[in-house]
Amino acid sequence: MAEATRGWPDEVYAELVAAGIRQVSYVPDAGHGRLIERCRANPAMRTVSLTTEQEGVAMGQGAWLGGERHVLLMQSSGVGNTINMLAAPIEMRVPLLMLVTMRGQWAEFNPWQLPMGQGTRAALESVGTLVYEVDERERIAETVAAAAKMAFNTGRAVAVLIGQRAIGAKNWSK
Repeated sequence: MAEATRGWPDEVYAELVAAGIRQVSYVPDAGHGRLIERCRANPAMRTVSLTTEQEGVAMGQGAWLGGERHVLLMQSSGVGNTINMLAAPIEMRVPLLMLVTMRGQWAEFNPWQLPMGQGTRAALESVGTLVYEVDERERIAETVAAAAKMAFNTGRAVAVLIGQRAIGAKNWSK
């Protein structure tokens, strides 16, 4: 998996800097590991490790109300935790950018990841979130850039679903 993630996290980081992201919240995830490291190393970015994903939705609202831009990093298994909380930014037209590493797709080993992995897009769209899916590593950064523009220019909740095929399947080792 390390080889599969080399490159795109650095490109996404550059896009987040270009988009003026100052706050980053995340639930620790190997798929976002390198991106989280880059954000944590930037003194101009405040990073917050969350206990649950819906805290990141609230943090995004607070960042916007305080004049800053925010991104929420999470795995698809945590999307279900955000659904009720997404009502606030969606109804109030507060921009929310979410980057979601997918599980339950390409070569998944864990059957518990399948339900949310298969239902992530539908769940987000059902509550009014705009969704961009990307399965090619070389298109991840440009998709994040487009999503950031959409979110911050139109006041929308936008999620980029980074496919398991692009980040590489996780392997279970004993």
